[in-house]
Amino acid sequence: MNSTILLLCVIVYFVGLLVISYFTSRNSDNDSFFNGNKKSKWWLVAFGMIGTSLSGVTFISVPGTVGKLTGSEYVYGGFEYYMMVIGFFIGYFIVAGVLLPLYYRMNLTSIYTYLGKRFNVEAHKMGSIFFIISRGIGATARLYLVVNVLQIFLLDPLGIPFWVTTFVLLLMVLLYTFEGGVKTIVVTDTLQTSFMIISLIACIWFILNQLNLSPAEAFNQLSAQNYTHLINLDPNSKTFFLKTILGGMFITIAMTGLDQEMMQKNISVDNVANAKKNMITFASTLLVVNLAFLFLGGILYLYAINNGGFYNLVESTFHLKEGGVNVMGDDLFPALSLQGYFPMAISIIFIIGLISALFPSADGALTAVTSSFCVDLLKINDRPDLSEKEKRNTRLKVHLAFTIVFFILIMIFKMINNKGIVYLIMEVAGYTYGPLLGLFAFGIFTTRNITIKYGIITVAILAPILTYVINEIVTNFTAYRIGVELIILNGLLTFLGLWLISKAQTEKDS
Repeated sequence: MNSTILLLCVIVYFVGLLVISYFTSRNSDNDSFFNGNKKSKWWLVAFGMIGTSLSGVTFISVPGTVGKLTGSEYVYGGFEYYMMVIGFFIGYFIVAGVLLPLYYRMNLTSIYTYLGKRFNVEAHKMGSIFFIISRGIGATARLYLVVNVLQIFLLDPLGIPFWVTTFVLLLMVLLYTFEGGVKTIVVTDTLQTSFMIISLIACIWFILNQLNLSPAEAFNQLSAQNYTHLINLDPNSKTFFLKTILGGMFITIAMTGLDQEMMQKNISVDNVANAKKNMITFASTLLVVNLAFLFLGGILYLYAINNGGFYNLVESTFHLKEGGVNVMGDDLFPALSLQGYFPMAISIIFIIGLISALFPSADGALTAVTSSFCVDLLKINDRPDLSEKEKRNTRLKVHLAFTIVFFILIMIFKMINNKGIVYLIMEVAGYTYGPLLGLFAFGIFTTRNITIKYGIITVAILAPILTYVINEIVTNFTAYRIGVELIILNGLLTFLGLWLISKAQTEKDS
């Protein structure tokens, strides 16, 4: 495999992003960076959000989940992951029906401003802090997955260290989002989503052609080998279908509806009706795209087995050749694409799809945490004493600082070196987004007021700790396994804690 040619494709791709950034960021101001001047086209946002939502996790990790690791509690096997996708779909309708109207009615730049108006400054800042932590960890985990693939299969043969790869890629993201922010990434995400889906279709077409199978014939083969089973009926399992659907639904509410990155793009649309169209179109498309990635995962295993790949059931591993390394999970797709099993043309398409999966999650996250820090914590939009130039300089400094933070977090993930990153992200989300879920639910569905100073901070910290303790007790002393419903437990504990430190609103309070 010619690593130089593939690296050249990455460079050409990035130059294209810089050109787009140049044209979209001309005459940009702080409003352009934070909300795109509220002039984004709903259909453009909807299509671009597919790339943001999918990221490298879906592109690499979801196909890998189709294979079964009998010794691991974190691998679904088959198409069981699609139960979570159905939960995602339901969650998007809740976001469109409940949260989007609220954000538009209040004309928010940062969605955490709602918490400040509903409760107090303490709640506003806690919401922003939990988002920054959540998005920072989630985005860098996704980034690590893609950067690590590029490193192992492309840059290690050229002698380029991992830290250099990470630094250069983050520098690329910084350069094309530095001025335009949301105004730029709405356009670049659309381009990148297109390349990702083209890569998906091309890889499926190539494998089916090599196996001499139609899609229907391939699906029948997958079914015969139990790769397509959907429903896990064991209530003690992490992937029991009901709690997977419920967990997926609440993860979407939290990781989309209560997430500044995802909502920042939605509220850049000119009105709430178009924002709802965006959300429903986006949700419907994800049903199809995720099913296609699972189908790709199944035929990747068929293709590998057809070319000498085999399972080691004793060690719960999968190898492409005798004496080869385990490529079960996240490593399967890149190993086949970049180790000579696919022709150069498909390898190039894979690389383009991979970096197209990398940049939407990185640029949106970097822009969103910068926006939240500036608007929620520094409150630069509420500072009449600051000129536009001073606000801009502050924003650029924060943007640069978070780029450095992202670099440090990716290096930490490199040390952890988790092979099933999709499950790690979901578990981390359960702990970090849970307090946001509880805070917003308490604010929307009750009229009670918080009565204890620093009470919100205390509850928001204690709820994840208590969730962790409960999870450990359940894991060590029962047969039941808590999966993606972890976020529901955390949100519920946050809600109950807020109820205990609040009082009913009186006529005087209102």
